[in-house]
Amino acid sequence: ASEEIRANTRLWFDDDQPVGWAYVDEFNNLRWEMDGQYGERIGAEIVAWGEACIRKKLADGETATLDASCREDYAERISFLNGHGFRQTQDTTIYMTRPLSEPIPEPELPLGFVIRPIKGTEEAEAVASTHRAAFGTEYMTTESRLAIMNTSEYDPSLDLLVITPNETVAAYCTCSVNDQTKVGFTDPVATHPNYQRMGLARALLLKGMQMLKERGMKSAQLGTSGDNISMQKTAESVGFTVEYKTIWFIKEVN
Repeated sequence: ASEEIRANTRLWFDDDQPVGWAYVDEFNNLRWEMDGQYGERIGAEIVAWGEACIRKKLADGETATLDASCREDYAERISFLNGHGFRQTQDTTIYMTRPLSEPIPEPELPLGFVIRPIKGTEEAEAVASTHRAAFGTEYMTTESRLAIMNTSEYDPSLDLLVITPNETVAAYCTCSVNDQTKVGFTDPVATHPNYQRMGLARALLLKGMQMLKERGMKSAQLGTSGDNISMQKTAESVGFTVEYKTIWFIKEVN
């Protein structure tokens, strides 16, 4: 739904047969897939095109990085990245899973706090503000939040907020479902710094899993930074375990 991503998306064809696609998101991450038999022909083009997407945002003399990630056990993609000038960093992303067939405890909240779905677009600004405060980043603008809410897979009834007694948004968890795989998602989860260490994220995960199970999902999944030990421990406390890790790579562009 992002206009910036749509502008940085490209398709590759052999005659009228699609054989690859790539886009560069607002965080300079290169995402791509290609038919394996075309790897030698278009692999270098995909990387060069990704670099061009970064370069057009740079002023003279500036340097940035084109970033990419893959599962730590994806040897073919790791080889591809190493072969096209990327180098691995220390960053990781942890993906965790939890079967929904196991009992799901009732969420517990401090007195006066409640969990409810978002009312609508009128609360987009409050949720975006909570996200920025929680993660210490400026990228989640109200406009970005509205773009998420306008995607086809977005379900407002699964966009859960924790509301304080004075009607402030203290935390949120945006859940989603995949009816084909029967896997539901309970992320992102964000808690405003003023309300951290009160069990709000744990309560949101439990409520989210209950709702995903009601929708027929067989398991729940979430992802978080390898540095976010607090989120990992919160997820473990409600039954999530690590399913796999992704590792990150960068390539300098000037």
